[in-house]
This record gives sequence, C-alpha cells and structure tokens, in this order.
Amino acid sequence: QVQVVESGGGLVQAGGSLKLSCAASGSIASISSMGWYRQAPGKERQLVATITTAGDTNFLDSVKGRFTISREYAKNAVYLQMNSLKPEDTAVYYCTVRAYTTTIVPRDYWGQGTQVTVSS
Repeated sequence: QVQVVESGGGLVQAGGSLKLSCAASGSIASISSMGWYRQAPGKERQLVATITTAGDTNFLDSVKGRFTISREYAKNAVYLQMNSLKPEDTAVYYCTVRAYTTTIVPRDYWGQGTQVTVSS
C-alpha cells in the first residue's frame, strides 16, 4: 500500500541541531500533506509541524522559530530541520503522510518513528 520511513534522529546537546528525513513510497496517487508528530514517554502524541501541497505550514507553538519543515516533491519526501534544541524536545518523532491511493478520500500513513534525545 503506502510505506513511510523516517531517519535522522540521534543524541545532541542542548542548543544543537538535527535534521530529520522522511520518504513515502508505494501505491500513491497523490499526497495532500506531510508532517511530523512526536511522543515523549508518558505523554500524548502531539503535532510538531505540517506542510501542504500548496506550501502552507503549521507549527507547534513551542517550536516556532526553531524548527523548519520542507518538502522535496519529486521524491515524496519531507524534512524537519531542528535548531536550538531543548531537553523538552526529547521524544520519538513520527512522520505522517496524508495520501490518496485509489480512494476518493485520503488517509493517513505513519512511519515507525525515530528517537531524538537532547541532553542538558
């Protein structure tokens, strides 16, 4: 059907930077939007950033000015550049893709997650 794979997580000191990458493949007719969610231990999953086909973006308030989201349309890829990282950014980050296959209504597909750990 549709596969989503993310990478780029790791360990970084507070104030450092990381870039996450995600690519979608499979029976994709078109992609409506792509984005990133994160989940810390014992906490609910929260939206970090999204980007639509039109280029509209949305960010979690706490990451505005620090994170940037971008797409590479030809590769069905999305990236999350994370700067000025804080310990509270520590979480598993998940890539999500809202895509059409053979359906008239799109559905969401998820990657397996990549760990981001920010030390103080």
